[in-house]
Amino acid sequence: MPRSEFPGAGPFLPERPSLKALGESVQACRGCDLYERATQAVMGEGRKSSRAMLIGEQPGDQEDLHGRPFVGSAGRILDRALEAAGVARKDVYVTNVVKHFKWTGGRGKRRIHSNPNASEIEACRPWLEAELMLVEPEVVVAMGATAARSLFGASFRVTKEHGLIFESPWAPQSLATLHPAAIVRMPADEDRRRAFDELVADLKSVAEALNG
Repeated sequence: MPRSEFPGAGPFLPERPSLKALGESVQACRGCDLYERATQAVMGEGRKSSRAMLIGEQPGDQEDLHGRPFVGSAGRILDRALEAAGVARKDVYVTNVVKHFKWTGGRGKRRIHSNPNASEIEACRPWLEAELMLVEPEVVVAMGATAARSLFGASFRVTKEHGLIFESPWAPQSLATLHPAAIVRMPADEDRRRAFDELVADLKSVAEALNG
């Protein structure tokens, strides 16, 4: 199918949305061309009653293989940061702006992450909006530039505005922070430690918001 003919995710959403139905229906999504190279779609994970939703960019290599969000190296960083911030992973809903892994071929069998473009993000948007509608989180956290710009506008800059809580169309309390994958990719130990501390500080704001 030519790229111009991809319809976006809207036609593939279930008639009666639920988190379970979304997880099942997303596997048939042909809203953009990313499904062609991905192993599977990866819907968000967590309870409908979750008071906070953490939103990243897209599944990574391990998420694509296992069918669950944030189970690879970035997920381990996120788990550590949540624990340090006093937020239980089971109490948050985690998902991504884009549901299929976009990658390019690398050395050997290694698959290298590639950023989704604007048309792919827009095509996938109905899935995320459905998750937000169902969960109705009190706090939304955009992790990384792609998620932050998708949710808060193209002019949003995570480097300057991370950790600041504000009201958005998605939740009474919203903020942005670093994506854990960015920390994984930092070559210097000192830079990784500093970035991890910033991530924990931002997530502590989530804990404070949830605790009133």
